[in-house]
Amino acid sequence: MEFSNETGVSGNTDKVADKFAATVKKQANMKSCLQPIPKVLVSCRGLDGENNVLAVGYCGNCSYNPPMVMVGIVPTRYSYHMIKESGCFVVNLVDKSYQKAFDYLGSHSKSDEDKLAAMSIRLTNGEKVNAPILSDCPVNIECKVVDSIVTGSHEMFIGKVEYVHADVNLTDNEGNIDFSQIDFI
Repeated sequence: MEFSNETGVSGNTDKVADKFAATVKKQANMKSCLQPIPKVLVSCRGLDGENNVLAVGYCGNCSYNPPMVMVGIVPTRYSYHMIKESGCFVVNLVDKSYQKAFDYLGSHSKSDEDKLAAMSIRLTNGEKVNAPILSDCPVNIECKVVDSIVTGSHEMFIGKVEYVHADVNLTDNEGNIDFSQIDFI
């Protein structure tokens, strides 16, 4: 049997039915159901000058004018109060060359050890915010907290992008980043 849809495209209903019949669904886990999510490291500095870095699974763009990103952090995390008090953070994009550091920083707490020293993490001061950037990550996004919302397990910090650092080999003459060149984790 032939059909014609609203756009005038015709086809065979048997082929369409076969395609959809082969797609079987079941209820999936609702926790972190939107994948892939970016694997990023968020760096911050407390009012006392202490630096820390944590792995964040909830991160994304939330405005392009002005440019803003959001990161979700559980209030029991060591860095939570540092970001809450300082009002800034840096989102560091991670590539596969940084996998070992990412795994370590994401599985150890600064409350138990100096994990930055343990992994020899190289830090540089931000240009616009009082937080460190991870020098060995290909892109670092400095953010000033403009708002936050508690969404259940996480507080989503909305950060206005103040400055973006990118490896020279990733940018064109206008500063646009070619993300296809980054081998993300």
